[in-house]
Amino acid sequence: MEQTPNPTRDLALLDQIEDDPDITQASLAAHLGVAVGTVNWHLKRLVSKGYVKVKRAQRRKLRYIITPKGIALRAHLTVEYVERSFLLYRKTRQRVQGLLSEVRAAGFSRVSIEGQLNGQEDIADICRLTSLEQGIQVVEDEGVPTLRVEGVKVSLNMDGTV
Repeated sequence: MEQTPNPTRDLALLDQIEDDPDITQASLAAHLGVAVGTVNWHLKRLVSKGYVKVKRAQRRKLRYIITPKGIALRAHLTVEYVERSFLLYRKTRQRVQGLLSEVRAAGFSRVSIEGQLNGQEDIADICRLTSLEQGIQVVEDEGVPTLRVEGVKVSLNMDGTV
């Protein structure tokens, strides 16, 4: 199974290791929602690049220590994460503003938001806040235009049907 580096996962691993150097690979896997083998692969890569050191704490227990190089990587990954998040926020907000212009041009002053569950709450929140800022009321009524959130994409359903 070929894997590729994942900056978000690396950042999450480094954060968890910093919080608890005695954390197990099984606990890391559970926290990240991935297989133990995936955590093992990422940890081996981080160790081979000098970002993390492994020390034996007890016979079968390991302790993970973030090196100064690893701290620098964590800072870099954090900055990249924040930059990507703001870019996503700006793009989503711009997209929603355009969709709300269509809503207003069609004579509506209310919208509903659909698809705000299963990890999509942040995008739905951007839709909600942008709507309120634009003077468009967010309602749960049928028969109004609907902003549909699918992953990070937002589309508009003008006929008000699901």
